[in-house]
Amino acid sequence: MNIATEPRIAGKPIAEPTRKRPVRMVLWFFIVGGLLAALVGGLVWFNYFRGQMIAQFFANNKPPPMNVSVVEARSEVVPNLLTAVGELVAVHQVNVTTDVSGRVTQILFSPGAHVAQDTALVQLFDAPEQGDLANYKAQATVAQLSLDRAKQLAARQFGPQATVDQAQAAYDQALAGIAKTEALISQKLVRAPFAGELGVRHVEVGQYLTAGTAIVSLTDLSELYANFTVPEKDSGQLKVGQTVRLGVDAYPGRMFEGKITTIEPQVATDTRNLRVQATIANPDELLKPGMFVSTTVVLPDKPPVVTVAETAVDYTLYGDSVFLITEKKSDDGKTSLTAVRTFVQTGNRVDGRAEILKGLKAGDRVVAVGQNKLQSGAAVAISTDSPPPIPTQVPRY
Repeated sequence: MNIATEPRIAGKPIAEPTRKRPVRMVLWFFIVGGLLAALVGGLVWFNYFRGQMIAQFFANNKPPPMNVSVVEARSEVVPNLLTAVGELVAVHQVNVTTDVSGRVTQILFSPGAHVAQDTALVQLFDAPEQGDLANYKAQATVAQLSLDRAKQLAARQFGPQATVDQAQAAYDQALAGIAKTEALISQKLVRAPFAGELGVRHVEVGQYLTAGTAIVSLTDLSELYANFTVPEKDSGQLKVGQTVRLGVDAYPGRMFEGKITTIEPQVATDTRNLRVQATIANPDELLKPGMFVSTTVVLPDKPPVVTVAETAVDYTLYGDSVFLITEKKSDDGKTSLTAVRTFVQTGNRVDGRAEILKGLKAGDRVVAVGQNKLQSGAAVAISTDSPPPIPTQVPRY
């Protein structure tokens, strides 16, 4: 028995109707897409408009020119100086010692006093030597009398010449004993070998001194040596007699002068430096041996070079530079000043001025004060205030 499972009309199956996408769904997709496109376009246009407005704002609102102090580069002869460091040493300085051993019986000086040459300083116990001296003097007296008597007898042919010779030898031995004893006594009295200033006393009365024991230091401060070294490359510029200026920390701002008196004939193999010695007069005795000194040797002048105030140079790791003042005319005929960073090659710095070996020419104007707040190409205005004075002496710390 067959069971019909499909509907039929006139013997044919009836087909199901086709499903269609709703119209509202398609319209919704178009609306959302259009809104998104409009939003993205609006954002793009807004960013473009904002950039244009910002550019227009900054173009129409330029900062006012900055006031700066300006100096002019000039061509001048710069002193040719060679700087170095060294120390002061005394021309005459010793630790006074005793030649022989003995006990101190008298101290004849005051620490820190100025003494003349051969001034007695310390007396050692010399009583035995004084007794020996008296003995030899007595022997000399007897020997002289014997000698005179022997000479008179020999002259009259009453005595042999041998007696005269023996008397002469005895007399000479007595004189030799006197000389030796006087030398020993002089060793027991310690004297100053030259004039100078005494230092701190190192002995006391009653102290037993061995030969070579230091008693007191003695220094002649009237003249000092300044020892310093210079590089090998600068040795060809040095000559005996050149002026040397010295500065010490004890007297800032004051310079002392001397002359080169000795140049070491050989260069040190370990440092490749040349040792130089200058002699400095010290009439006021302000300088002391052992002081650290900064020395400046005055060399012959070099040809003129371009210089600017040292404050105008900006020293950085990328190189030395200055802000060069340039004039620029606008379309309406007005002249404006701009500061352009210009890299330069610098040389020595002397008396507050810096040598410019390359990058500037005489007559160029550069910023001396206020360059720290500038950028290259910034508009500037020249200040009517004069730049601050350059210190004559570099501050010491």
